[in-house]
Amino acid sequence: MSAVPAVDGRKPACRFCGATLRHTFVDLGMSPLCQKHLQAHELSAMEPFYPLHVWVCEDCFLVQLEEFVAPAEIFGDGAYAYFSSFSDSWLAHAKQYADAMSDRFGLGKDHFVVEVASNDGYLLQYFAERGVSVLGIEPASNCAAAAHEKGIETLVRFFGEETAAAVAESHRRADLIAGNNVLAHVPDINDFVRGLKVLLAETGVITLEFPHLMRLVEENQFDTIYHEHFSYLSFTTVEEIFAKHGLTLFDVEELATHGGSIRIFAQHTSAARPVSDRVASMRAREDAEGMRGLDYYDAFGERVVETKRRLLEFLIEARRAGKRVAGYGAPGKGNTLLNYCGIRADFVDYTVDRSPHKQGGFLPGTHIPILHPDEIARTRPDYLLILPWNLKDEIIEQMSFVREWGCQFVVPIPEVRVYR
Repeated sequence: MSAVPAVDGRKPACRFCGATLRHTFVDLGMSPLCQKHLQAHELSAMEPFYPLHVWVCEDCFLVQLEEFVAPAEIFGDGAYAYFSSFSDSWLAHAKQYADAMSDRFGLGKDHFVVEVASNDGYLLQYFAERGVSVLGIEPASNCAAAAHEKGIETLVRFFGEETAAAVAESHRRADLIAGNNVLAHVPDINDFVRGLKVLLAETGVITLEFPHLMRLVEENQFDTIYHEHFSYLSFTTVEEIFAKHGLTLFDVEELATHGGSIRIFAQHTSAARPVSDRVASMRAREDAEGMRGLDYYDAFGERVVETKRRLLEFLIEARRAGKRVAGYGAPGKGNTLLNYCGIRADFVDYTVDRSPHKQGGFLPGTHIPILHPDEIARTRPDYLLILPWNLKDEIIEQMSFVREWGCQFVVPIPEVRVYR
């Protein structure tokens, strides 16, 4: 892998260890913010695009984007478009987690659970049903408002050491801190982990879930790269980050969510819980894959380019045959895929989404309209391109009626596959 400087000649620094970043993991060109859906009156205005150039640190092997856009611009204007409660499978996952953690750690009415990046209260509602005291911390004010409607106390703040100290003083230190798909979203990863330590009770537990970098590489999941995701995480690198801040990972679980995630369990290094054999096993697996060497990251870029070629070939052939293609979903990953591949309304007529917060808008960059799912039955497309491919089984079941007129499902990742 050759060292490649940043476009303007400067070399960025690793957000964890500070080493100079010289090695490219993949370069997806320029793309808009993936959750900034447009309204009709905005379509003729200039739209900002930012680099999706992903680096890998040669010292700690943290895979990362530079911070081109401040988190406040992404999450803080009250218009963040992602609401967790619109996925039935994700709600089921959240309830299963709440039940499992309550049973494993004996959580009850005397305990305090905090979720960082709590979105619309999708998870904490299940702890509250058990009588556990809960608090959400969520920077997107519209998501926090939805949580308040569920009766979930939610602070509209970004999480870090300062917020953690304030919560520990105003409430108390947490017996369980949960964070699902948030660690990748923080540009100052050291401040975030310091905050976890400050807020954690002496015998408390932290659990974080995040997409596993090993699965991203194995499954060619390049569309999970977007500006909201500053980091792409391996177990071993996360273990190193936590250890630096006095936290020990004592267990790890593999999950099917988001195309393959891991859930880590952390405690104060001074705590007494034994470390599970699964920690050493996961560390050994990553080492055996070569994730602590630059060669592991070398071939990914060419695989991405080939995926782009094959998807475009499929769409060109379908369109030339007079077939109509609609999309399903308006997720962040879909916007990376469509913008990188140059797919606009000449290939995909429209997409649909169950969230009313997205309906009536247009996808960033591509300007593909986002409609209500009823549009599919009205227009009867020949293909339905599933953009949130991690939910393909749920979507295929929900939309099974499209088979009545011969419509087929298309999943683009890890490669183009057609499901009848």
